[in-house]
Amino acid sequence: MKSVMRSLVVLTLLSTALTAQAQDLAGQWQGTLQAGKELRLVFMITRNAAGGGLSGTLHSIDQGGQGIVATVTAQGPTVRLAVAPAGITFEGKLAADGNAIEGTFTQGQGSLPLRLVRATKETAWALPAPPRTMAADAPTVFEVASIRPSNPGGQGMGLTVRGAEVVTINTTLNDLISVAYGVHAKQIIGGPEWMSTERFDVTGRPQAEGIPSQAQIRGLLRSLIETRFALTSHREKRELGAYALTTASGGPKMTRNDANPNGLPGVGFKGLGAMVAVNATPADLAMVLQLNVLDRPVIDRTAVQGRYDFTLTWTPDDSQFRSMRVNIPPPAADPNAPPGLFTAIQEQLGLRLESTNAPVEVIVVDKVQRPEN
Repeated sequence: MKSVMRSLVVLTLLSTALTAQAQDLAGQWQGTLQAGKELRLVFMITRNAAGGGLSGTLHSIDQGGQGIVATVTAQGPTVRLAVAPAGITFEGKLAADGNAIEGTFTQGQGSLPLRLVRATKETAWALPAPPRTMAADAPTVFEVASIRPSNPGGQGMGLTVRGAEVVTINTTLNDLISVAYGVHAKQIIGGPEWMSTERFDVTGRPQAEGIPSQAQIRGLLRSLIETRFALTSHREKRELGAYALTTASGGPKMTRNDANPNGLPGVGFKGLGAMVAVNATPADLAMVLQLNVLDRPVIDRTAVQGRYDFTLTWTPDDSQFRSMRVNIPPPAADPNAPPGLFTAIQEQLGLRLESTNAPVEVIVVDKVQRPEN
């Protein structure tokens, strides 16, 4: 439960509306979850002007307090709050006086009792202010950055923003180039073998204050690569095998998110073949697929605008997740197993992946060196 609760930190402020029964649930509901340590949770519920439905957000105050979309439904005294991107549900019974909900908080396979009480002006817990974003014209350079060899037994890889720091775990130089320049490993041409075999943990504190945007993170990594790894390169166009991400008949099936158009997307994996995305674009999906899942570049040809929340569940095969250096177990003979990736993307997201050949930009390495710590 503690590890899955940490996923609350990376998600950005969202809102949604669903129909609920006529109980007056609007207001701030708060309670303390005993999940190895005390976690103060707040559900903010508001009534929409149009249609009379309810909107909700969940805030974990002790994990940053950023809001996560919560759908709100009620049937008689039973109230259900669901946070789909984080796999969270809370279901309970509204007290006769309408000021408390006694129920169960569930995330993944774990469940804990939770009592929510309606807050008053005097008792309401203050929500932390949203994190400050980095200025648009801020320099994309690290004030200080460490590059250390990764644990030899480490699996997978990761990149996150942790407080004021940009952190990567178990990443090769090719991984860093892939993120920094938005390319697949097959689009990196030349260079010594160690670029794809030696792994590093990077921790960098930007010179400028605030949370960097996605574009600023890429700029920070480019600066790091070009200074600490002394990379010089040039770009060319080459014909490569690729996948094109397009829109399926009927259009996207993802949930539109208009709350934070300039915020960072939250895209991650709850397991192999279980992706959760918040505030993400189709281009973000294409990037995650080419960096982590597929064996060739992915080109976004959807022309779909805006940001979305979605979950994607599929049964991976042994051609996938090679860049994360994990082994895919043989598929079990389970008639209820999720479909393969291509089918899942169409059925669950309303998009399509199509194999194609296309002229794509490649990064040709002219010179590079191992970094000093």
